[in-house]
This record gives sequence, C-alpha cells and structure tokens, in this order.
Amino acid sequence: MFLTFITFLPIIGAFFLAFFPKENEGAIKQTALAVAAADFLLSLLLWTNFDNSTHKMQYEFNVSWIESWGINYHIGLDGISLLLFVMTTFLTLICIIASWDVKKHIREYMMAMLALSTGMLGVFISLDLFMFYVFWEFQLVPMYIIVGVWGGPRRIYAAVKFFIYTAVGSLLMLVAILWIYFHIKETTGIATADILFITENISAPLDIQKWLWMAFFLAFAIKVPMFPFHTWLPDAHVEAPTAGSVILAGVLLKMGTYGFLRFNLPFFPQASYDFMPFIAWLSIIGIVYGALVAMVQEDLKKLVAYSSVSHLGFVMLGIFALNEYGIQGALIQNINHGISTGALFLLVGVIYDRRHTRMINEFGGLSKQMPVYAICFMIAALSSIGLPGMNGFVGEFLVLLGIFQVNGLWAACATSGVILAACYILWMFQRVMFLELKNPKNMNLKDINTRELITIVPLLILIFWIGLYPKPFMKTFDASVNHLVSKVSPDNFRPKKDHGSGGHHASLITKTELAKLNQKLQKTSHN
Repeated sequence: MFLTFITFLPIIGAFFLAFFPKENEGAIKQTALAVAAADFLLSLLLWTNFDNSTHKMQYEFNVSWIESWGINYHIGLDGISLLLFVMTTFLTLICIIASWDVKKHIREYMMAMLALSTGMLGVFISLDLFMFYVFWEFQLVPMYIIVGVWGGPRRIYAAVKFFIYTAVGSLLMLVAILWIYFHIKETTGIATADILFITENISAPLDIQKWLWMAFFLAFAIKVPMFPFHTWLPDAHVEAPTAGSVILAGVLLKMGTYGFLRFNLPFFPQASYDFMPFIAWLSIIGIVYGALVAMVQEDLKKLVAYSSVSHLGFVMLGIFALNEYGIQGALIQNINHGISTGALFLLVGVIYDRRHTRMINEFGGLSKQMPVYAICFMIAALSSIGLPGMNGFVGEFLVLLGIFQVNGLWAACATSGVILAACYILWMFQRVMFLELKNPKNMNLKDINTRELITIVPLLILIFWIGLYPKPFMKTFDASVNHLVSKVSPDNFRPKKDHGSGGHHASLITKTELAKLNQKLQKTSHN
C-alpha cells in the first residue's frame, strides 16, 4: 500500500487544489510544492530500503480489479523501474519550483503537473498489461493540457501533434495486448493480463512474435522518440513551458525505453535478437542525424531538443546490444539524460524569462554579465558531451563497450555521435557565453537568482555524483539486468555450428533446451 500511496499522492493533492480559491496563488503554490516534496522524500525511502541482491519485484501489491476478465491491480518495482520512479518524483519537485513564476491559471497548472506525475509513476509500477495501458494513456492528457495552455505561440499545433503521434502508436500496442491476453487464456486456461505471468508463459510462433514485437515497437519508438518517429519532439519541446520540457525530456521519453526493457525484450527475446540490426542502424542514424540537425539550429531550445534524439539513440543502442554492459549503460544513460538535458532546459528557460528570446544570435558575452549562470551552463553542457568525470561519460562508455562486443562497425559509427555532440554543444556555448557583449539588451541582465539556483544545483550535484561514483545507482539495477540478459542474450538464439556436416542447424537451440537435452543424455548414459 505504501507504493500505492506514493503513486497517487500527487493526484490526491491535485484534487484538493481544485477547492482552493484561484486568487490564493501563494497557498496553491505552497501546497503543490509540499505534495511534490513529500512524494520525493517518500520515494527515497523506497530506494534506501530496496534489496539490491534480487531481480524479483519488491513492494508488490496484487488485488483483483476486474475479476471477470482476470485484470488485477498489480504493482511493484524492480531495479529497472526503481530509479525511473525516483527520478519522476525528483523532477516533478524541481518543475514545481521552476514554475513559481507562472502567470496564468496557476491552480490549473499545478493540478496538471501533479496529475501528470501520478500518470508517469503509474507506468513504472504497473505489473498488469491493461493497468499499464490505462496509465500510459492517462499521462497524455495533462501533458497535452500543459503544452496546449501554457506553451508558446504554436502550442495548439505542438500539443495536437504530440497527442496524435502517441495515441496512434498506443492503439497498435492495445491490439497486441489483446492478442496476448487471449493467447495466454487459450494456452494456459487462465484469464490474466499479469506481466510477470505472461513473461514466463508466453509462447508463439516466431512470425507472430515479430508482428507483436512491431506493434509494441511502434508505440515505444514514437515515445523515445527514435528516428524517423521523432518529428513531434522538437515542436513539443519548443512550445512547451520550461517545466513541461524538463518533464518531457526527463521522464516521458524514458517511458519508451522502459517499454522496450519491460515488454519487447522479455516477451519476445528471439524476435528482439532478430531485429537487433534494424534497431542498431536506426539508433545510429538517430545519433548522427540528431547531432547534425542540432548543429544548425539557431533556437537554443530546439538545439537541446534535437540533442535528445541523438542521446536517446545511445540508450536504444545499449538496450539492443542485449548484453550486460549495453543494458547497464542504457539504464544509467536514461537517468543521465534526464539530469543533463533537464538542466539545459532549465538554463535556457532562465535567459528566456529575461529576454523573451532563445535565438543564439541574440546573445554573446553572457559570461561577463552572468558569471554564475555561465558556470552552471558550462557544467550541464560538458555533461551532455560526456566529459570524463561527469555522468554522461559513464553511460556512453558502457553503451559503446556493450555494442562493441556485438559489432565493431556499429560502435565506430555511434562514436561519431560523441564527437558531433562536442561540436554542436561547444560551438553553441562559445556563441552564447563568449565573443563580445555587443547587444545592449544583454548588458543589464541579472545573474541567476536563488530560486533558479535551487532548481539547478541538485542536478549539477547529480552530474558529478554519477560521474565520479556511479556505484549506488549501478547496484540498484545490477541483479535485474543480469536476469534480463540471461533471457535475451544473443547466445540463446545464435545458430549452433553442426560440426558433423560443416554447416548450421536449421533450427535454433536455446540454452534451456540444451540443458534438458544434456539431462536426457546423462540419464541414458547412467542406465
């Protein structure tokens, strides 16, 4: 019940905010802040009491929801979902503080932010397919409202595009969920949508697996977003308010990568292996394309948005390395991207609040006028590049190490993304922070204030913490990653050489089947 309380606390807070007089802006903000802070602190208790030695779900709670259909309210956390859960509560708190200067409809804005938090948390704890789908769809609504009401000039276009893209992908995922539900009912005689039960009992011909895999892939690839399903992202980022961009980059995109780890890999391991080259090349294209497009952007926010396409390409590449280093790198890079890109969006928001423009050519020499701001921006920028000693290096190094074990060419191509990231980030930083302070509108800008520092400094601390001592984070998901790798390792599905004929077996032999065959041979030999 503790996990349920943490998940639904934000939306309970949003419900009570509805009864506050809209004129009482101070009380509305303070209440939203208190709810978000309490939720984050409670989520830290989950982390500190988490057993790192097991891959099994913890804080599990399972009761019947729609009994006649076999649908349960089943929740829990493992190493793969825990850090994403905690990061969601953390970034929600940061975004509430960052939204202190919102001017219109403050009560409704805070309600939408808190409701969005519950929707995102629900995705990471759901252990029932239908329950997962409910939360997956629910979080669309508050995000649509945040972009559509508090966004920029083209906010309606961006909000509708975001909603349509995600909803279309989700509908195909629903079809796949229904097929799995009836397939499990037919093969086991049990009507259930339990994710853990399905993971252990799903069995379908490889051609069917591939169709199901593609249905889930489309939903998650749009959310990541992978190339070429990324076109909704720059519009949503540019038009969203600052806090909306932080949540979008820090959490919503991670729901896509989480979906691959929770469903595509364990449900369809052989299909995942067969699609590995497809995902690898799409990821590499996304890494290079995102970096090249970011390099030519004149809008700071759009530059950071396209950098997300590039960085999430590394995450996908790590996931589909299907080995321990790759998946560990993908998980830690998921967290790193939320921290580094979240910090960049907050910092872009700082100068937008002062100048009401994000055009790079409008700035220059800001380091002289805003030295503290420049230092914060430098740390976030170097983190995004992946400088050793900062968090980005840890994730990218593990991903490249993992994919190098699979294919050296893929690793070499992906490495170009690191070089290109240095190009577009450092060039942008030079143009904004250095050169000559010519524009008279920049000569009286105030440096970053205390409230803004409160939102930025925790992210900067995490940048160095993970970069210098990632062990507490890595230990959280080690056991879960090892268990997942044992199921999806390419060694389980590669054709075994037939030494008798000099060719290959027509069928694929998994480790489990090989172990059973050895047991039979030992019994025969003993008899």
